Amino acid sequence: MRKSDPLAGLDAVEWTRLRHAYGTAGNVPGLLRALMSPDENKRENARSALHDNVCHQGCRYEAAAPTVPFLLAIAADRSMPDRAELLQLVSELAVGWADEHLPLGVDIKGWRRELARMHAADPRKEQRGARDEGLVFDDFQESLHETTVALAAYDAVRAGLPTVHSLLSDPDSSVRATAAYLLGWFPEEAAASTPPLRALWNVETVPAVTVNAIISLGLLSDGGLIDRMRDQLTGDEPLARYGAAIALIRMGVTDAAVIAELATACTRPPEADGPGFLGWDLRAYASESLGMLGGAAPAEAVDSVLDGLSRSSDFGVCPVAAAALRLTFGAPPRPSLPPLDQLTPLQRRTVRTLASLPETTWHILDFRELLEAWGVSGDRDTCRRYAGLA
Repeated sequence: MRKSDPLAGLDAVEWTRLRHAYGTAGNVPGLLRALMSPDENKRENARSALHDNVCHQGCRYEAAAPTVPFLLAIAADRSMPDRAELLQLVSELAVGWADEHLPLGVDIKGWRRELARMHAADPRKEQRGARDEGLVFDDFQESLHETTVALAAYDAVRAGLPTVHSLLSDPDSSVRATAAYLLGWFPEEAAASTPPLRALWNVETVPAVTVNAIISLGLLSDGGLIDRMRDQLTGDEPLARYGAAIALIRMGVTDAAVIAELATACTRPPEADGPGFLGWDLRAYASESLGMLGGAAPAEAVDSVLDGLSRSSDFGVCPVAAAALRLTFGAPPRPSLPPLDQLTPLQRRTVRTLASLPETTWHILDFRELLEAWGVSGDRDTCRRYAGLA
């Protein structure tokens, strides 16, 4: 039997009529062909360029959706290299920056509803309303276009999910792990995706694959597995326990065992590698999941998040800080904080933990803006004085 060409139909696409981050998409066919090169450097450069062109900084462009079928076809060909990396690129084409959708997963109903509202809206009223609220809203049509092409890319990946299902039995564990991860972003396809994910969990022996399957099942709200996930909490494999706790709290199960496992992950997260949710920042994901409890979280869980915050660094500090602030101060936005002695003990500890973070953390703009949303000063010296630190 003659082997099929993953790039069949590539030249039938009018790439020069499509746009990406740097202009016309006429270079995309060459980049896709380079992904199949025997030269590793050439493949890596093409993959990086393709990512920057069609999914620049999480924003998808017109060329994104037509690119998806070819990426999936290459990833499905076992003779091709770098297949897990290509699936990871496919996931970014689907959802952009994945951290924006966690811990609850993709709100696809809200996404589609908002796009329908934008299509029906009067652009002049939208821009006037934005100005009245003091927002920057330069071009409603541009925003509408960006939302439209992003959802088109998501739906292009959705249409290719049967291929992703087939990759759950791939001999390459990295491909299986990425395929399991990718399926969790598509709640509308839960009925089709949960059976193969369950089957994978039944036979999988690689923890990094198992945990992705479990978390995706939680994001797809597979409530029929709650008892099995509870049983997993007592197992010997740390990653599987962690995944079960993440999945259970996503489905509204807040047993003491679930909270205890997540609290442990905040302070001593298990080790993991390969493709995974939040880039395997397990502390951040556990903290955000506990943050969903708000004021209902037990004090020991809040203590664990604060302990994890004190151990966080670089950009990984932001989700943990957000969880700590949500647990101790409630939802943002918040007004400026009252005098320190009017705060609760946990609130005082939160502010002091934030103020004690290294100076390099305070150089991160996202971190400073996060604090200001909760009424905490984004200036390190001001925050330290408020907290009573030298």
